[in-house]
Amino acid sequence: MISRYDFPTLIKGILAESFYPEYCGRPVLAEMSGKDSKAKQAIKRPEPSLSTPSFAGKVNAPEFPSGADWLNTDRPLSLRDLRGKVVLLDFWTYCCINCMHVLPDLKKLERKYPEELVVIGVHSAKFFTERETENIRQAILRYEIEHPVINDHEFRLWRQYGVRAWPTLVLIDPAGKVIGQASGEGIFEPFDQVISAVIQEFDARGLIDRTPLGLKLEKAHERDSILSFPGKVLADEASGRLFVADSNHNRIVVAGLDDGTVLDIIGSGATGLDDGSFERAAFTHPQGLALDGNRLYIADTENHAIRRADLTARTVERIAGTGEQARQSNVAGHGTSVALNSPWDLVVHKKTLYIAMAGPHQVWALDLETHEAAPYAGTGAEALRDGPLRQASLAQPSGLTTDGKKLYFADSEVSAIRAADLNPNGRVETIVGADLFEFGDIDGVGEIVRLQHPLGVVSHDGLLYVADTYNNKIKKIGPKTRASTTFIGSSQAGYRDGDDPLFDEPGGVSIARGKLYIADTNNHVIRVADLATGHTTTFTFTR
Repeated sequence: MISRYDFPTLIKGILAESFYPEYCGRPVLAEMSGKDSKAKQAIKRPEPSLSTPSFAGKVNAPEFPSGADWLNTDRPLSLRDLRGKVVLLDFWTYCCINCMHVLPDLKKLERKYPEELVVIGVHSAKFFTERETENIRQAILRYEIEHPVINDHEFRLWRQYGVRAWPTLVLIDPAGKVIGQASGEGIFEPFDQVISAVIQEFDARGLIDRTPLGLKLEKAHERDSILSFPGKVLADEASGRLFVADSNHNRIVVAGLDDGTVLDIIGSGATGLDDGSFERAAFTHPQGLALDGNRLYIADTENHAIRRADLTARTVERIAGTGEQARQSNVAGHGTSVALNSPWDLVVHKKTLYIAMAGPHQVWALDLETHEAAPYAGTGAEALRDGPLRQASLAQPSGLTTDGKKLYFADSEVSAIRAADLNPNGRVETIVGADLFEFGDIDGVGEIVRLQHPLGVVSHDGLLYVADTYNNKIKKIGPKTRASTTFIGSSQAGYRDGDDPLFDEPGGVSIARGKLYIADTNNHVIRVADLATGHTTTFTFTR
């Protein structure tokens, strides 16, 4: 029998069998720096029995602080106001891939218990830019979050609830008492069991309030735009085409480089995993793109799949990934039978598709002839550790490029740019970057350089152009000299063309015809910067 005091064991035990707990380590709050990294726990599953336990807690849940900013609601909430509801607190930060993986499970719980359950996102930021309420608002829109979120930028709730990792879930009963907490992914089944039992117990006592909460969501203020949070961009000089991952419209837009004429749309725009014609095909928040002749490879990120678009036949097919998130690490496989985990960017080299696999903190290789896929670099542990390819540790690689000699990748959670040899017997080396909680905005050479969660990188003429995403800048970095300089942009987020442009969390970069094409994600546009002058304009799509 599982008593109320065994709640964390119940959660972790079920997770250990169905999916290992994945979470990011805690920060040192004083300076937001430290050496913590992701942990994996092997926990023997208990034999849970949910037939008779009492899930009534004893400890009062700490109240939300006054004066904090709230999103997805037109008023501050309090736990006293939520009496009669089961409350699930989700401690998250929007850079964290593990936090992203929890969101689908939260949506399933919200759909299953629409009257009894209230999910509250508690955003406790890792990076400086994530502390800003407006940036959290953009993340809410990008991830399509529809529950209230409080900005816990001072870590007050984090401390009060004793949280030590992202994501952490805290369950509160309808009387305002804490039942327990657990950290990690794969939370639907265990929390579903406990929430069901809590509702049954409190319903029998007449203590469930099914009155609608009446939220006012941030998406009500959204304006229509041609693009919605474009993640990656690919400019192809040979064919004169621009390919844009129109991520939140779940499609790929193809346009002419010269005049912006929209040549094709790949995808219906509906969320899903459907193959077929361009008009029928469905994606779920696609990101990275790679072109090989008339074939466009697409990282279908939230479908955990690699898709291939035949640009001549105008058809799409899934060539790798089951469509479900991988439940285990380091498991190679073939084609649509191999499970992938948040593929974020792609590059083709000699019939191999290299994949920045953000979820397991690895770079993978997919043979485009045999469709065999396997880890290429990284152990699966989240850290910055150089060494032989399969002994090195990465941290949420999200941007990928090559100069034909090495792979270069933006290792976003360690705010680093790193290199991996194309020789399978080679190594991973860090060009700039230091550790999980070492970040900032410092140009220079070598060890002093600091970036802030870069998501995009492209190699050109011996330099790397980097989308230094949370610094709202494009940096130029010499892979041999390890020298970093700001090319364009300002630490101030905004939207401005000209010789002194402003960006808002740019996520992807590509180069063609002496121009740098930038996916200016939060501005919902593609920007074009002259490589010689830095003068920047906004790309115009025409029909």
